Amino acid sequence: MLSLLLVVFLVEVAVHLVNTLGASTVNNVLWSIYTSLPTQTSKQAADTKKVQKEYLAVRQELNSISSQDQFAKWAKLRRQHDKLLEQLEKMKSSSEATKANFDRVVGLVRWLGTSGVKMLLPFWYAKQPMFWLPQGWFPYYIEWVLSFPRAPIGSISIASWQLACTGVVMLVNDTVIAVLALIERSKLERKQGQFDKAQQQQASKASAGERKKEAPVAASPAEKEERKKEL
Repeated sequence: MLSLLLVVFLVEVAVHLVNTLGASTVNNVLWSIYTSLPTQTSKQAADTKKVQKEYLAVRQELNSISSQDQFAKWAKLRRQHDKLLEQLEKMKSSSEATKANFDRVVGLVRWLGTSGVKMLLPFWYAKQPMFWLPQGWFPYYIEWVLSFPRAPIGSISIASWQLACTGVVMLVNDTVIAVLALIERSKLERKQGQFDKAQQQQASKASAGERKKEAPVAASPAEKEERKKEL
C-alpha cells in the first residue's frame, strides 16, 4: 500500500499536470483514447467518417457535371447529396452531444481525483503526523507552525507536507523549463553561428573574385616587342 507521504506528492503532481496542460487538452486526449476502444461511440465515429467520405465524393461528382447538360444525373446526385448531408448533420449532432456528456463526466472525475482529493486529505488526516522532527532541533514556535493545524507538536502535518510538495513540484517544473530553454537557445546560437560562417565564406570568395578581376594582366613577349618598336 502506498504511504500517505507518496499519495500526497502524487496528488500534487497530478494537479500540477492538469493545470499546466489544461482541462480541454486532457479531455481531448481521453476522448481520443475512448473512441479508439471497441465501444458504441467508436462505432458511431467510424460511421460518421464513412458517411462524410461518401458525402464528399458525391459533392465532388455533383460539382463536376452540368445541371443543364446532364440534368437527370445531376438531379439524382443532388437528392443523394441532400440525403447524405442531412444524415451527416444528425450524426454530428449526436456525436457532439456524446462528447459534451463525456467532457462533463471526465471533468467531474478529474476534479474529484485531483482537487477533490487534495482538499479531502488535509481534512481526513489532519491529526496524523507525516513524520517527526528530531527532538530539540527547532524552537517551539517552528514546531507549532509545521504541525498546524491539528498534528501533534514536533511533527510535520499533512498541510505542511502538501505545501512542501507543491514547492518541490514548482521548482522541478521551473528547472525543466529553464533547461529546455537553454537547450533551445544553444541550438539557435549554433545555427546562427553556422549561418554567419557561411556568409563570411561567401563574402571572402566574392572579395577574392573581385581582386582577381581588378589585378593587371601581364603583357605577353610579343606585346613587349611591339612597344619597344613604337618607342
